[in-house]
Amino acid sequence: MTTSDGEPIASVTDATLADIAANGIWRSGGLDINPSVLAVARALLAAVQGTAPAGTLPEDLRELVARVLREAGITFPRISVTEEISLSAFAIKQQTSEPRPVVIVPAGWNPYGWMPFMAGYLALAARGYHVLAYTPRGIGKAELPYTSEGLINIAGPDDWADGSKVIDHAEELFEPSKVGFMGLSYGSGISQLVAAHDPKNRVAAVAALSTWGNLATSLYDNGTRHEAAVQTLIDFTGGDEEDKFDEETRRILQDFRDGQNMEGVVDWGTERSPETYVDTTNTRGIPTFYSNTWHESLFPVGEAIAVFEKITAPKHLNLWIGDHGAPEGAGITGLATGTPFPGLLTPMREAYAWLDHYLLGTANDVPDWPVVNSQVMFTYETAPAVGGRRITVPARREPLHSWAEATTGSESWYLSGNNGGDGTLSDKPSTGWSQDFTAGHETTATAMDDIMDTGQKEWFGNPKRYDPAGFKPNLLLTWSTEALTDGRRIRGAATLRLTVRSDEADAATLVAYLFDVAPDNSARIITHEPFTTTDLRPGTDRTVNWTLQPTAYDLPDGHRLALVVNSRDKLYAFTGKQDSTTTITSLTGEEAVLELPLG
Repeated sequence: MTTSDGEPIASVTDATLADIAANGIWRSGGLDINPSVLAVARALLAAVQGTAPAGTLPEDLRELVARVLREAGITFPRISVTEEISLSAFAIKQQTSEPRPVVIVPAGWNPYGWMPFMAGYLALAARGYHVLAYTPRGIGKAELPYTSEGLINIAGPDDWADGSKVIDHAEELFEPSKVGFMGLSYGSGISQLVAAHDPKNRVAAVAALSTWGNLATSLYDNGTRHEAAVQTLIDFTGGDEEDKFDEETRRILQDFRDGQNMEGVVDWGTERSPETYVDTTNTRGIPTFYSNTWHESLFPVGEAIAVFEKITAPKHLNLWIGDHGAPEGAGITGLATGTPFPGLLTPMREAYAWLDHYLLGTANDVPDWPVVNSQVMFTYETAPAVGGRRITVPARREPLHSWAEATTGSESWYLSGNNGGDGTLSDKPSTGWSQDFTAGHETTATAMDDIMDTGQKEWFGNPKRYDPAGFKPNLLLTWSTEALTDGRRIRGAATLRLTVRSDEADAATLVAYLFDVAPDNSARIITHEPFTTTDLRPGTDRTVNWTLQPTAYDLPDGHRLALVVNSRDKLYAFTGKQDSTTTITSLTGEEAVLELPLG
């Protein structure tokens, strides 16, 4: 027996679900969907179509399907958005005369369109919603039934107009009492943008999961192109670039790769940013639920927090350990019971509760939620398990009235030089020193091994351990404190000021990392951020300032804080001259300093 995409329908076993529970929705080592996720989605799809062999699903998923089929009907509409373009969709219609709300779910950025999140649609239907999931234009492999026609506009005006056409279709099909949007990743940005642009103001609530607030700064910030994120997305559309993107988008992508016309790239990204339309969101009063992760590799957490803080409509922000899609992954792809640690399904349960309150009118505890709920990195307890460790007690969450409330103070750590060796971080300004390294090389001081993979392991209790002894001193610079008594509650965004010069290059990329170094000299990353300065005169000093990504991190008693600066990370474009010498120094009146936020 095969599904409509020609793939065999495999039985969903305990091992299938255990794989999702232990490893998440992404295949280890690169951007691809975990085969176990696809196996569950295909089995659920076959079950609602009545073509799944007996015994394909475990009891809890079988009961979910049976419940939905008792109360609702399933269809697979194609939604015409122009005379030439139709979108692939999946619909669940409640069989009742009582008005019910609809949740519209634009698919995330993946070759399978709406198909991977079958479990999420069924979970919504079981809560009493009509559901309409659709694949945004151009997304997906051409030969699959889940693929939509047209060319990818990357959350641009075409996608906003398509979203309103999808609402039109939903109103004709369901006659809903209210309209809500829920999306993960690409679908989360489209959800916000459709809500802000629908000419009839029909969107009553949004749940934006692993979302972005400003696409421009997600891709290009501090003069640095986020090269790996963009290439990863290009490679994951389900087809060749020239066949998938419209002409304007192809031009923008090429400009981005070439590092030219970056003002035009920023304008293009700004047009596609919920931040640009936040005044409309506020005027319309659209209740907006955000989630993001501390080590988010596609849409860095700082830009999402900054936009969230500007929203004055009812709002909630969850900040989680991990990376893109990891916290929501298990709950939206089919894991219901037998979870390996308490709290694994909390991210999706809270997203559903948000929609329940604002669409169904459920009298739940949403009105009493803190505006921000921030999970403190790596405060979970773990035990040994096959292939690593497993969480036994979830990480602590801190309720806040706003993210600004997280930071209550700061302390200054001044960089000091040691004549070519590692430097120190101290409480006294230091000038007159200089430290240099060879530019243009990746080092083992890196933000992550692989996009989404390293952070996904963090979510499941296995954060990457670094070996500072292996950091090559000729390719980077390190400054560290002594062991800190009482540790530190790091809350907010650290800032860094230092003076840079290059012996040959007229530009320099610097990447700063903060590490927690344990007494055994192993380390964990706290945060990082790149900065690129241009128009340098070789041999001339330039003082630069930049802000690292925000974080919530408890540095334990007796640990050291280490600052590492190199010139190249696999996530980012390098601007400068390979093998040139970059020198870091500290000038009087502009002393090199790390401002550490405390809470």
